[in-house]
Amino acid sequence: MEIKNGVVVVSGGASGLGEATVRHLLARGARAAILDFAQDRGEKLAAELGPDALFCKTDVTDGDSVKAAVAKTMETFGAVHFAVNCAGVAPGAKVLGKEGPLDIARFNQVVQINLIGTMNVIRLAAEQMIKNQPNADGEKGVVINTASIAAFEGQFGQAAYAASKAGVAGMTLPIAREFADYGIRIVTIAPGLFETPMMAGMPPKVYESLVNMTLFPKRLGKPVEFAMLVAQVIENPLLNGETIRLDGGLRMSAR
Repeated sequence: MEIKNGVVVVSGGASGLGEATVRHLLARGARAAILDFAQDRGEKLAAELGPDALFCKTDVTDGDSVKAAVAKTMETFGAVHFAVNCAGVAPGAKVLGKEGPLDIARFNQVVQINLIGTMNVIRLAAEQMIKNQPNADGEKGVVINTASIAAFEGQFGQAAYAASKAGVAGMTLPIAREFADYGIRIVTIAPGLFETPMMAGMPPKVYESLVNMTLFPKRLGKPVEFAMLVAQVIENPLLNGETIRLDGGLRMSAR
């Protein structure tokens, strides 16, 4: 599909990979709704980007909150063509820690944000996408999710995070099969380690060890590189039902 004049909703769009995606797609002529819980940062970003950007304070775990954000997008821009799910958390916790078994509420919170939140955006954005006029290939919309290489190589203490991201990867093909009837493609990106607020503040030794696990280039990914792949997925009609690793050849160790 063409990015120019398209409308995208981006969850987690006020920072990190989501912010980079918003900026990159706007530079390509799209209009964007920034769905994020961080109101101050989201409003500031939307004000900076101008009338082609809209901020919607959104709790992705709350279906009514996501529904209101999508409705506001429709009211402002008149359509939803693309949805990019970047909202997520990555707290670490052992199943059996020094203070006893993992607090199941903590596990549930990660799943609610990373997996249920992704589904909330998918189902409510797709509801609007099916109203679009199809292009020559019959396409009406594109959904792009964010998993993680932890879905395949979760490290020590990442049970909750890895489970939630494996769920995102696992539901990609079944949804692609269903959405084919509606002219909507869905692809999941599984990033490696990127320079985002989620990774900020790590000790230099930890940073160095992570970089050393990456084959090439020997650095963390740049958010714009994630955004570049988002754009490629939107524009390439044969990308569908797939989870794409974006990791510089990184394979995570156990710890």
